[in-house]
Amino acid sequence: MEMERVTELTMDRRPRKRPRLGWDVLPQAPKAQLSLFSAQDIGNVTSYEPSALSDHHNALFVKSLARNGSPPWREDDKEGHYMFEIGDNLTSRYKIHSKMGEGTFGQVLECWDRDQKEMVAIKIVRSIKKYREAAMIEVDVLQQLGRHDEGGSRCVQIRNWFDYRNHICIVFEKLGPSLYDFLRKNNYRSFPIDLVREIGRQLLECVAFMHDLHLIHTDLKPENILLVSSEYLRVPEYKGSSRSPKDSSFYKRIPKSSAIKVIDFGSTTYDKKDQSYIVSTRHYRAPEVILGMGWSYPCDIWSVGCILVELCSGEALFQTHENLEHLAMMERVLGPLPQHMLKKADRHAEKYIRRGRLDWPEGAASRDSIKAVLKMPRLQNMVMQLVDHSAGDLIHLLQGLLRYDPSERMSADEALKHSFFTRDHFRRY
Repeated sequence: MEMERVTELTMDRRPRKRPRLGWDVLPQAPKAQLSLFSAQDIGNVTSYEPSALSDHHNALFVKSLARNGSPPWREDDKEGHYMFEIGDNLTSRYKIHSKMGEGTFGQVLECWDRDQKEMVAIKIVRSIKKYREAAMIEVDVLQQLGRHDEGGSRCVQIRNWFDYRNHICIVFEKLGPSLYDFLRKNNYRSFPIDLVREIGRQLLECVAFMHDLHLIHTDLKPENILLVSSEYLRVPEYKGSSRSPKDSSFYKRIPKSSAIKVIDFGSTTYDKKDQSYIVSTRHYRAPEVILGMGWSYPCDIWSVGCILVELCSGEALFQTHENLEHLAMMERVLGPLPQHMLKKADRHAEKYIRRGRLDWPEGAASRDSIKAVLKMPRLQNMVMQLVDHSAGDLIHLLQGLLRYDPSERMSADEALKHSFFTRDHFRRY
């Protein structure tokens, strides 16, 4: 994610920082350490005065602490990431089993929850102020979503949170891989259109649910959409392939289930007027964000449109890292940007516009940039090449999701009523 600014929210109830707990206190001799723990700190063990324990019970108790207590204190790395070893305890409740991923926010670890007897995913946020603040925003949003998401079918479920050695730790239900990771491990092969339909429906239902609560996600992308299950099928890939069936690249993976959940609410914000700072990861960023016109709910809808194209093709729709090139790619795929939007561009985006139109290709950074734009097909042609059926419905839907003017862009509720989702199709996942 390119944005560095942490969104400031006005929450109905901001979680208070928890008091310093026993596992954050520097180690002492066993008898002194014993008095640091309360029943909350050590699970179901009742807090006793050391003198009340027999030598035998005292030895067992200390042995239990050694087994389930805190690991040695380690310095964070230079970027503020928590340093750990597999098998370490994260408080007395969680045991680290593996590392699941890492991002700008910190790390996600797979841990065993001793209390609930289940595997969970714990997001350990870097010990840097802006990331800690973003994590507290995410806790707030997750708790609010959890109160309204009956059955927990739309968004990832928060199980717990705590502040451990200056790291905000958020405990989640354990889910499967992200859509991006699934695509990557599948050599960026596309998903079948019927699977794209089911994923798109769920994604839009989640977006509609959030928008009804006056929340804007602002960072929707395949990395932030997780399959609920890790299971998949291997199916032959016949189209255009002359490879032997014994060749593993002859097969592609298809998820056994289309069920998904949205994650990463650290950039989520309430709808407010005049929000114009940069949001969204580059490839999924709406034109009004790039032009500095201000943004609201429709920026999420643009991201959904980009995601659906990527699921159909296996590759990001706008593969660029520069604003002018990005806008030029949009024009190549979707047609010219409206004059009234170009006129509203803020002072930072004015340099991309000349004589009432996009300064392209004159303002291009390089010939390679011009070539990258010229090779992009129109949206209709792109979809026709990618989709074997339902192409017409999908093109019409995408044209509504990817309208330049945010005031004319489809809402999530409108998109869910589109024929791409409502028409009777061949297969259901």
